[in-house]
Amino acid sequence: MKKIASSKALSRLVLGASLIAMAAASQAQAADEGPIKIGVMAKFAQINGAAILNGATQAVEEINAAGGVNGRKLEIVQYDDQGSASDATLAFQRAVRQDHVSAMVGTFLSEIAITLTPWAARLKVPYIVTGAGADQVGKLVHDNYPAYKYVFRTILPASSSAAGVCQSVSDLAVKQLGYKSAVLMTEDAAWTKSFDEYLKDCLPKNGLTLADTIKVATDTTDFTPIFQKIEATKAQVIVTGVGIIGNKPVVQWANQQVPMLLMGYNAQAGASAFWKETSGATQGLTTFTAASLDSALTPKTVPFGEAYQKRFNTTAAAHSFATYDAIYVLKNAIEKAGKTDADAMVAELEKTDYVGASGRIVFQGPNDPLTHDMKFGDGYVTGVAIQWQDGKQVTVWPADVAKSKLIFPAFVKQAAQ
Repeated sequence: MKKIASSKALSRLVLGASLIAMAAASQAQAADEGPIKIGVMAKFAQINGAAILNGATQAVEEINAAGGVNGRKLEIVQYDDQGSASDATLAFQRAVRQDHVSAMVGTFLSEIAITLTPWAARLKVPYIVTGAGADQVGKLVHDNYPAYKYVFRTILPASSSAAGVCQSVSDLAVKQLGYKSAVLMTEDAAWTKSFDEYLKDCLPKNGLTLADTIKVATDTTDFTPIFQKIEATKAQVIVTGVGIIGNKPVVQWANQQVPMLLMGYNAQAGASAFWKETSGATQGLTTFTAASLDSALTPKTVPFGEAYQKRFNTTAAAHSFATYDAIYVLKNAIEKAGKTDADAMVAELEKTDYVGASGRIVFQGPNDPLTHDMKFGDGYVTGVAIQWQDGKQVTVWPADVAKSKLIFPAFVKQAAQ
């Protein structure tokens, strides 16, 4: 009797194990056949956060309309980090452990991207940064490869943006206008460390003496004393590096009629919503950015920009281009890998050679100092300089894609040479 009972018990155990295995297999099959979840993270109430979400949304809608990825639909899962590293960390963990996303994209603040980079390594999830520019991200991947190999970036790192700023300011302010002196004004944030370092060396080499370099706290509300200090230098142009501060320096530059052109990099000025936010004070502002509606950097640039404007009633900012391209880069990696296994996806991401809306995307390798950042320069991603003219963004640099020449706000005309 005991043998019979033992036999029955064993049969029940075998049956139970078989049912569990079948259930697990069924769940795995359902996961393989269900939508591929892509997490999108940013502070969505901010211009750049909205740009990130919009760029992802447009790409996903296009891909799903064309049949998805290997027959599966893409699904966006949104995570609003509220501009907080702690909130972003909790959301990132929830995205991977509970929501089972296959990859993460987004992040505007560099401080958050730096915090999340080790988490991408711990959780082994591909993470494409599409808004944060601090060089530290690429350096972290380089210094901790292969543990940190899961992190990539489709927005230019700060040092590459600085190179674009230096080239554009040199061609426009020095060669076209004959300017000889500038003030470098940048916000005190993680991303501006390498940005400042590059420009302090590059601008003087290109004929623009730095009369002063000024760091501005990101919570600054009154720029009056700062602009008074800048005016006292008698410099001819203000070269900026701002993203978090947003519209405050632009509005006060116009209201106080500071008699110097405002050029350089302003992360929020890349979207047409910025004109409304500044009540037109952005007239005459020039900024380096990834691409623009009227700059045909690739066959995809203008069609994307036009479709984006029609879909969201605003122009695409640099972060829109970066996130749109990131989703397509992920799509290609998943298709080539044949699955959403993280290591298989990373292996294909490293082989990326994709012509996107912002340029030809090729990632730097493990031996490059900024591992998994995009290659910058001729033949890759180059960027453009746009100027706000009568409510529109027009490309003024480089010459081969420029649609207009620089204009001057009335209060700046006397500064022209």
